[in-house]
Amino acid sequence: MRVMKHYDNYIFDLDGTLLDTLTDLAASVNYALRSHNMPEHPEGNIRMFVGNGVRKLVERAVPLNTPMDVTELVLEDFRKHYLIHSMDNTKPYEGVMQMLGQLKKNGSHVGVVSNKFYVATEELCSHFFGNLVDVSIGENEASGIKKKPSPDTVLKAMQIMKALPDNTVYIGDSDVDILTAKNSGIPCISVLWGFRDKEFLLKHGATVFINHPSELFD
Repeated sequence: MRVMKHYDNYIFDLDGTLLDTLTDLAASVNYALRSHNMPEHPEGNIRMFVGNGVRKLVERAVPLNTPMDVTELVLEDFRKHYLIHSMDNTKPYEGVMQMLGQLKKNGSHVGVVSNKFYVATEELCSHFFGNLVDVSIGENEASGIKKKPSPDTVLKAMQIMKALPDNTVYIGDSDVDILTAKNSGIPCISVLWGFRDKEFLLKHGATVFINHPSELFD
């Protein structure tokens, strides 16, 4: 039987890993598109747009060759709508709360790093996880910290947690997460309940998978 290594520090992606945010993201994207008379997208499309931050999400959602100034207006409408509606349908995936509780019980440190903008990351982590998460960091490139797959946010979380690379693992659901872990010099566990399937993850270098949060303690 495979035995999952125990780490002292666990750093998680947020969307598609800890929280099922797709319905609310799609609603806000489509609201912003609709506000500018642009065609909307089904959730299946938006699932594949997510992962590289909200700016890239909106750039992928607007029609090809949309002027940058118009894209900026769509992005602003998305942000405003999402900050109000980010918790309408969003919820932790099955088993996530129990997993985080067990990590806390084990004395492990838990961080969250996301390409979601900083305020939304902070609000969602505080609302859903409270003191089960020690540090949460969202996209804040204006402060000079690059978003994933740059290692900046992971290294910042590790610094706050006083975590060493040989005792830290990164857990995420996407190709961005695999590359982020590699760039950060730490191993990656890929989850199979998120926004990307196993075939896609394998093509992007994933090597360790879990099908349910409880398997972190297999």
